[in-house]
Parts: sequence; C-alpha cells; structure tokens
Amino acid sequence: MPKGKRDYYETLGVNKSASADQIKRAYRKLARQYHPDVNKDAGAEDKFKEINEAYQVLSDPNKRSQYDYYGSAGGPSGAGFEGFDFGGGGFRGFENFGEFGDIFDMFFGGSRGRQAGPQRGADLRYDLRISLQDAAKGIEKEILLVHFVGCETCGGSGAKPGTKPKRCETCNGTGQVKQSQRTILGSFTRVMPCSACRGSGQIIENPCPACQGEGRQKKKHTIKAKIPAGIDSGFRVRVAGAGDAGGIGAPPGDLYIFIQVDPHPFFNREGEHIYFRTKISFIQAVLGDEIQVPTLDGATTLKIPAGTQPNTKFRLKGKGMPHLGSRDRGNLFVLVEVEIPTKLSKKQADLLKQYKNA
Repeated sequence: MPKGKRDYYETLGVNKSASADQIKRAYRKLARQYHPDVNKDAGAEDKFKEINEAYQVLSDPNKRSQYDYYGSAGGPSGAGFEGFDFGGGGFRGFENFGEFGDIFDMFFGGSRGRQAGPQRGADLRYDLRISLQDAAKGIEKEILLVHFVGCETCGGSGAKPGTKPKRCETCNGTGQVKQSQRTILGSFTRVMPCSACRGSGQIIENPCPACQGEGRQKKKHTIKAKIPAGIDSGFRVRVAGAGDAGGIGAPPGDLYIFIQVDPHPFFNREGEHIYFRTKISFIQAVLGDEIQVPTLDGATTLKIPAGTQPNTKFRLKGKGMPHLGSRDRGNLFVLVEVEIPTKLSKKQADLLKQYKNA
C-alpha cells in the first residue's frame, strides 16, 4: 500500500473477507453520511473522496485482487486513482463508476424519471364471460362501469361555466419548473411538475361546482365493446380511451376486457378446432347410414360409410372456430362410438349366428 494511504477495508469499515454485498451496503451507508451536500462538517468532503476511492477498488473483482496482493489497485507500479477528479463542475473519472445511478437516486430521491404534467387516467380491467357460440360469431357487448368520466358541466376544464382558467404564472403555463442544484458530483437540473398548478399549466380561480375543479366525476357509464370472432379464454380486448378520465388536460386511460369462454355442454374446443363425440348403433356401423350432427352453425348431415370401426374420427372442414382476425376457420371433428347391444332377441341372435357361420 502506498505510504500515507489508509487501508481501503478500514475506510469502509469491513474486513478483508467481506462479500460484495457487504461492501456495497457499507459504502452506501458511509456515502449518505459524508456527502458534502448532507454533511457540512470540515473534512467531510475529503472523507467522501476516500470512501469513493475505496469502493471503486473493492467493488471491482480484478482491482480488489490486485489490491490484496500488491497493496494497490494498479499492480506493482502503485498506480491508483490519480486520474480522478472529485471536484464539482464535471464527471471526470466517473465514466465507469457503476454506482453512479445509486448515488443520484440517493441524493435526489429517484426523480430522474418523474413525469411532469397532469397524470393520464388509470387503466381499468373488466372480466367478461361469454359462451362458445358468442366466441365463434363475435359480439358487441354493453359494459356498465362506475369510474371517472369527464365532467359534463364544465366540459372537463374544471372551471365554473362562464369562466375560464388562467395561465399559471409560476410555470408560465408549461406545467413544469426547473430546479438546479450543485453537488460535489456536478450541477444537476431537475424538471418537476409545477406545485402551483399541479402540472396542468392553469390556475382555476372559479372551480366548477359539479366536480370541485377536478374536471372529472365518478359516475355509471355504459361502454359498447366489440368482441372479435375466434377469441379464446385468456385473451384481452383493449378499448382505447375507455378507462378513467385523466386530470385536467390529460388523456384518459384504457379499458382492458379479459375474456373467459364458458365450457360448452357437448363441444370441446382445442384452439380453432372443435371436437364432438356421438354414438351409432352396431347396424349403422356395419351397413352405413346418414346421421345428423350439431355444429356451431346448426345441424348438418354426416355420412357414415359401411364398415365404420369404433372410435373412427370424421372431419367436417371449416366447421370449427374462426381464426382470430381472419376469415379462415378450423375444423369440426366427430368421434364415432359404436354401441354394442347387451340384450338381443332370439331372432336377432339367430340372425347373427347365421352371419357368423356364413
């Protein structure tokens, strides 16, 4: 270790076997304590530099290994952190500083991504159960919601009818204010919602009596939603702008309709295909016949050829579910079970014996 340098482990208050997480926690605790914008005591700035220098070495596995072996992070030459400038006015030396985002959040409250201006209305969810027939044909559904809608009295402006909002003088109608702050890491400017107008850019001197200046009210509201043909359980339909009304000057949220298709009494669905199971008699299977089978579009005729075996599967092309967003359709598969009679009359038994011996 170079002469006069304090041990990095000692600087962070950890032992040499400390894990990466322990080193990180120790660094964050000390950085909060000695940051010059927080700690005005003499020597706090120098202490903060030491803490950052120690963490820069011990948080990097390669530099830590070199430090443990040579006593410095730069190898035998003793090269260390002479290239770093921790003073205000720039970021030299922080190009690869992995914890810079954490430092920013630590001292600025995580406000980097904060959105200025009126807040968009909330998105809403509605769970809808429909029948298989409705899923096959597609329907238009009326949905009753109790949610925030634009105030009809003031037209969503929040101002009493006959009056108008005035431009906010604090933000000059932008809905945003800028706040600059100098720290040891440099000068930062934050864009924040204006507190005087709550980000709307307007001041309402005469609020609407119906909505108390909010520009929206909670009411019952009926929305018509189109459910497309071919939809299945687990899908959702988005109705743009049908969610909660936003703040004054902000767009509304969306409505998301989550679909659940109820089971059918005798059809089984697998994607775009439909399966139906039916029974035929032994004679029908032997001699052949024509039977009526149900489909999503009504009954149709299915020809049973002579000699049909048990559990034969017939395909009715295009009689299944529509492909979502397409005119194509799946198939209807009819699984035929052959019923074997358990009781026969003497005449029937004799006829079968004759057939057997023929």
